[in-house]
Amino acid sequence: MQRFPPPEEFALKQTTPKIAGSGVITSGDKVISAYDLVEQMEYFYVRVVKAKELPAKDVTGTCDPYVEVKLGNYKGVTKHFEKKSNPEWNLVFAFAPDQLQASHVEVVVKDKDVMLDDFIGKVSFDLIDIPRRVPPDSPLAPQWYKLEDKKGEKLKKGEIMLALWKGTQADEAFSDAWHSDAAAVGSEGVSKIRGKVYLSPRLWYLRVNIIQCQDLLPSDKSRPPEVSVKVILGNQALKTRVSKSVNPSWNEDLVFVAAEPFEEPLVITVENKDEILGRLVMLLNTVPRRLDNKPVPPKWHNLEKHPLVEGQKKETKFSSKIHLRICLDGGYHVLDESTYYSSDYRPSSKLLWKSSIGILELGIISAVGLSPMKSKEGRGTTDAYCVAKYGPKWVRTRTIIDSVAPKWNEQYTWEVYDPCTVITIGVFDNGHLQGGKDSSIGKVRIRLSTLETERVYTHSYPLIVLKPSGVKKMGEVQLAVRFSCTSYLNMLQKYTLPLLPKMHYVHPLSVIQLDHLRFHAIQIVSLRLGRAEPPLKKETVEYMLDVGSHMWSVRKAKANFVRIMSVMNGFIAVAKWFDQICHWKNPLTTILIHILFVILILYPELIFPTLFLYLFIIGIWNYRWKPRHPPHMDVRLSQADAVGPDELDEEFDTFPTTKPTDIVRRRYDRLRSIGGRIQTVIGDLAAQGERFQSLLSWRDPRASALFVTFCMFAAVILYVTPFQIVILVLGFYLLRHPKLRSKVPPISTNFFKRLPAKSDLML
Repeated sequence: MQRFPPPEEFALKQTTPKIAGSGVITSGDKVISAYDLVEQMEYFYVRVVKAKELPAKDVTGTCDPYVEVKLGNYKGVTKHFEKKSNPEWNLVFAFAPDQLQASHVEVVVKDKDVMLDDFIGKVSFDLIDIPRRVPPDSPLAPQWYKLEDKKGEKLKKGEIMLALWKGTQADEAFSDAWHSDAAAVGSEGVSKIRGKVYLSPRLWYLRVNIIQCQDLLPSDKSRPPEVSVKVILGNQALKTRVSKSVNPSWNEDLVFVAAEPFEEPLVITVENKDEILGRLVMLLNTVPRRLDNKPVPPKWHNLEKHPLVEGQKKETKFSSKIHLRICLDGGYHVLDESTYYSSDYRPSSKLLWKSSIGILELGIISAVGLSPMKSKEGRGTTDAYCVAKYGPKWVRTRTIIDSVAPKWNEQYTWEVYDPCTVITIGVFDNGHLQGGKDSSIGKVRIRLSTLETERVYTHSYPLIVLKPSGVKKMGEVQLAVRFSCTSYLNMLQKYTLPLLPKMHYVHPLSVIQLDHLRFHAIQIVSLRLGRAEPPLKKETVEYMLDVGSHMWSVRKAKANFVRIMSVMNGFIAVAKWFDQICHWKNPLTTILIHILFVILILYPELIFPTLFLYLFIIGIWNYRWKPRHPPHMDVRLSQADAVGPDELDEEFDTFPTTKPTDIVRRRYDRLRSIGGRIQTVIGDLAAQGERFQSLLSWRDPRASALFVTFCMFAAVILYVTPFQIVILVLGFYLLRHPKLRSKVPPISTNFFKRLPAKSDLML
């Protein structure tokens, strides 16, 4: 029988790190560093700038110099220059004092040789004499130092320019420095372990409306042509339906994802079966950009006659024309994430962006108990780094080499434009040092609307993954999170606005289109980030964006069913309570209900005030039990703690399935596809019910505060307003003319869609 770990193992833990955000690291009334959400880490910095007039060591009268920086048991080495007596390195070395057992630092200049490197000169400094630098102080100016021989006497020729100081990880030189905790990594691998900030490319929807063609010239004029138009943008290709005419018409919309800068041309080909009747190539920089719902005027374009034989010279005349309406839609938000966990809802065009409402600060402190992801010298080890994604900004911490309890203590900041968004933090093992792939260890999702403003949340989050053997805890990551609000009124106003830009409601895209476009958006983001240095690899990006999470599994279907039943339990409880009233289970309660019923019948104007007042009292009552920490992935809710081996085998089966029989494969794939859609519908239904529950649960404290305040005012207004007038106004509002209706959802719908559901707690 399979044994499952206790639920306590997957629980969120409150931590008390020594951070300035909790008032621990201060100097009088002044915070020592801007890094106030992480523990301060002391470093000795040595900047090796350049050297001049180095004495010759080779028989040719030159030298091949390089520099060794020695501090205790650690030694950093620069690259060497061939036959150069005035080299320039401009390299920074960072040494962590807790790893050192030394009282001085030694900078040695050597000459690279085939057999044994020659000593040129050195400079020594006592650590106690090294000054401290606190940002935002300007960087310490480097100075020239005379080189000394092994006996400590000054050389006649040879100087080196250096700067030495004490600092923290807040120093500007920290990210690009050589670190003593990565001494085992060669110079060629240092770039693969450094922390960096990445920006996703700005994505646009490219809408190509194929209207018609004229004067097509098929080679075989004895039979009617079967014409279609194929449009290609990079690795995206879409095709219109077939029209049997030499002057065909379609009026079809084909939508693509395009990324700035627009490097790939748009290729439009008119085809008659296997014959190419004409071709048009357009650069996206020439395509008009649409910011609102006003239509872009169509244009006629000359088609270029495609050569029949490869290498044949193209004809200069235009054989036919095509009528197109092409535009880059900047009024949409191009979704590259699951809509359940989106970190950004802004339109593509910056001209439509509103001002930010706050700041999100994340401190990635450390991790403990990480599972070994690979073997090194016969033992398990992990080279861990973290990736955080919010909006278009991705951050990657430095890689801590050979440690299952790494300490990063790095802090990052994002601007917030919508509180109903999610930040994702993933932990990975750096496999590229050995030429392999980066392995995912686990991830955490935090919804900003569940955080109180100006409060520092310090928790240890379990890293939970589902493997073919069952649910497993891969370790814990310790984070510090703070959401600061610049304008509380602007943030509350966001709850009344549409979740997505207006174009999504005026010209909506179909579900099939959104899935297709989201797939290509993820591919574009993955490709662009993979071209950075150091690259953010494809497997990392896809894991952060939940690629493949829509596939069918029995476990997810059961979890969504349990969510629906949990929502229905409230209605079932009310029905049971009413049944008990009807059956006089508690005579006193039944008599009181009778009295209340008579009062409401005699005074019907009290019905709505009583209802809203009751909801107001319940909301205030539930305030005592509002969540005190950010919600985290719930193993029990995901049904991951009781999943059987057969269900896991199905969930981790490839798609298409690897079953041997072709018939079984087709039926099995069809079942999983249908089941995936049912699973999504069930999940959406569950999310709607959970949003109703969140009105008074204070999971989103601002939304609950708005609703409770609305209930109080509604109770007062409905009390002083005659009931008949209320019903009359409500009826006329529901039956109003279409011209009086807005194309965007009403405030109540916008508010409801922004309420949190338990979707972001699902594995």
